[in-house]
Amino acid sequence: MESTEKLTDTNAILAYLYETFPLCFIAEGETKPLKIGLFQDLAERLADDSKVSKTQLRIALRRYTSSWRYLKCVKAGAHRIDLDGNCCGELEQEHVDHAQATLKESQEKAKAKRIAKAGKSSAPAANAKKPVKKPVARRPKAAPSAKPVKEKVAEVVLTPAVLTELKKNQRVNVKLGKAPVAGVILDIKKEDVQVQLDSGLTIKVKAEYILL
Repeated sequence: MESTEKLTDTNAILAYLYETFPLCFIAEGETKPLKIGLFQDLAERLADDSKVSKTQLRIALRRYTSSWRYLKCVKAGAHRIDLDGNCCGELEQEHVDHAQATLKESQEKAKAKRIAKAGKSSAPAANAKKPVKKPVARRPKAAPSAKPVKEKVAEVVLTPAVLTELKKNQRVNVKLGKAPVAGVILDIKKEDVQVQLDSGLTIKVKAEYILL
């Protein structure tokens, strides 16, 4: 009997997508930009699949499209593809610029973490004996030089949007996970707001998840 156990691990779901849609989701090497609105197509194709839920699919798709491997493929002249690998139009420059900026920011954060980790590993052990220094004549201390005061960069504070103030084609931020994601409002129906994220993914959220 075929197992109907639901997949919950994001890596396992990605592996399932690589196997199920090999012309769309590429496991190794250079990837291809995905069609705008691909999540809806994916949810419809797997609607009767007991292994995955829409929530887990959304998380896995976000992981795939935020990876360095994917962001590097979002470049001028590249074309988007659907679940079957069919061409769905050339990328817009706005999406290319956003992907390259996101990639640069992610790489810089990773570099900073490596430097910080290397600094900790090279620090002397707490129990290491320090060499005994011979006393030397102290010289008068020079007056401390004035250090330039660093200007504080004002932090951008995002606030929840009011539904009545939202409109089509408006640039907004959507609260997804820990960090807000930028996008453009496509449509507003009652309390549901349809937003196209800069990564190409289209989602529906309540106004309370929209940040300005």
